[in-house]
Amino acid sequence: MTTIGFIGSGHIGSTLARLAIDAGHDVVMSNSRGPETLADLVAELGPHARAATPDEAGRAADIAVVTVPLRAVGSVPVAPLEGKVVIDTNNYYPQRDGQVPALDDESTTTAELLQAHLPTSRVVKAFNHIRFGDLATQGQAAGTTGRRALAIAGDDAEAKATVAALIEDFGYDVLDAGPLAEGWRFQRDTPGYIVRLDRAQLAAALGSARRYAEMG
Repeated sequence: MTTIGFIGSGHIGSTLARLAIDAGHDVVMSNSRGPETLADLVAELGPHARAATPDEAGRAADIAVVTVPLRAVGSVPVAPLEGKVVIDTNNYYPQRDGQVPALDDESTTTAELLQAHLPTSRVVKAFNHIRFGDLATQGQAAGTTGRRALAIAGDDAEAKATVAALIEDFGYDVLDAGPLAEGWRFQRDTPGYIVRLDRAQLAAALGSARRYAEMG
């Protein structure tokens, strides 16, 4: 049994927590407002869930999920996540996050920003190109024709294998998009973003993705 620690417990975090519990894992939920604000969520999730601070969730985690707005990435605890696999679910929305020059000029990606903040962790980009409602309902058994595929990106092969196994447990095929620097291929406004695609279709979508500057 794996313990998955959540830094952020919004729509994506709580949906992933439900899937994790259904797959036989324990979860530790946290947010910026304090464990007491998660009492209803933890009660709903049941005995395999508990609430904690972000530091506590990070320390307890075998795998951590960072699912906070981009503007809050600097508050993600560093030391508790040392050496751990960290899943980044984020997308960049300037209207929410403010302008980030390095993302505006496309010299980096959201996951690379998190990796820079967590230099001793092993960051994998995942779950950022599916709506939380779809994530909760579209999982299917392995081998199902037309099974939806989700993309991952990361610089550590072992970490990507760990996350891929989790995604498979949740009912989705996996497409490895390559290193973190390739994570832009399934960010917002790209052909693979929030569209239901099988693995072959997703591979084609990622291959046709263009940088924002090229899109005009």
